[in-house]
Amino acid sequence: MAEFGFNEHHQNEVINYMRFARSKRVLRLKTIDSCFEELKDSRLVEETFTVDEVREMLDGLQAVVRGEVETELINTAHTNVLLLRQLFSQAEKFYLRLQTDISELENRELLEQVAEFEKTDFKTTDKINQETSKPKLAPLNEGGVSELLNKEITRLQEENDKLKARLRTLESQAMSALDEKTKAERALKDLQKVQGEQQLVAHSQEINSLEGTVAALKQDYEMSLSISAASQKHLQENLISSKHELLRVQEQLALAEKELEKKFQQTAAYRNMKEILTKKNEQIKDIRKRLQRYEPNE
Repeated sequence: MAEFGFNEHHQNEVINYMRFARSKRVLRLKTIDSCFEELKDSRLVEETFTVDEVREMLDGLQAVVRGEVETELINTAHTNVLLLRQLFSQAEKFYLRLQTDISELENRELLEQVAEFEKTDFKTTDKINQETSKPKLAPLNEGGVSELLNKEITRLQEENDKLKARLRTLESQAMSALDEKTKAERALKDLQKVQGEQQLVAHSQEINSLEGTVAALKQDYEMSLSISAASQKHLQENLISSKHELLRVQEQLALAEKELEKKFQQTAAYRNMKEILTKKNEQIKDIRKRLQRYEPNE
C-alpha cells in the first residue's frame, strides 16, 4: 500500500481497522441472511400465496433488512468517529493539528486502490502479521518527540545566550555614550569658562581705561577750578560730556558683550560641540529604549 504513503507501522494499523470493518460487515451480512432464512422457514410453508400475502411478506422483510442496514451504517459512522477521535487525541498530545479532506472520501480511483489492496495485499499481510493485531492504536514513539523537545530547548537556550550577549553589548555602548557625553559637557564648560574669562579681562581693561579717563578729567576739572572761574563751566561741560560718553561706552560694552556671546554661539567649535551633545543624547535615548525592550526577556 505504498501508493498511499503509509509506513510499515501505519500500514499494519490500517490492516487492523480493515480487518475489524470486514468482521463487522460479515456479521451484518449473516444477520441479513438470517432474516431471509427466517422468512423462508416461517412464512413459505404453503404452495400458493395471494398478492396481498406476498406484499405483506416483502414489506416485513424490507423493514427488517432496512433496519439492519441502517443500524450497520450508523454503527460504521460512529466507529469512524471514534477512530478519528483517537487519532486527533494522539495528535493533540504532541501539539499536531490534523486536517481532513472530505472530498477525497468519494475519490473513485482511491477507493478502487483500497479495494484492490483488500483483495491482494490484505490477505498476504493478514497471514504474515497476525501478531500485530491489537484492539487499540499503539501510542506514538515518544523518543522522537523527546528529541524534538531537546532540540527546541537547545535552540531556545542558544537564542537566549545571543540575547544576553546583545544586551551586554548594548550596556557597554550605553556606558561609552554616557562617558562621551560627560567628556563633551566638561569640554563645553571649560570652553565657556575660558571665553568668559577672556571677556571679563577685556571688559575690565576697558572699564579701567574709562575710569582712568574719568579720573584724569576730574583732575583736570579740579585743576581748572583753581585757574579760573570762566573755565569752570567749560570743564563742567566736559565732565558731563565725559560722563555721557562713559555711559555710552558702557552701553556699547554691554551690546558688544551680547554680540560677542552671540558670535561665540555661532562659531564652528560651539556648533560642533552642541551637535555632539545632541547626537549623544539621541544615542542614549535610543539605547535606553532598546534596553527596556530587552529587559523583560532577560
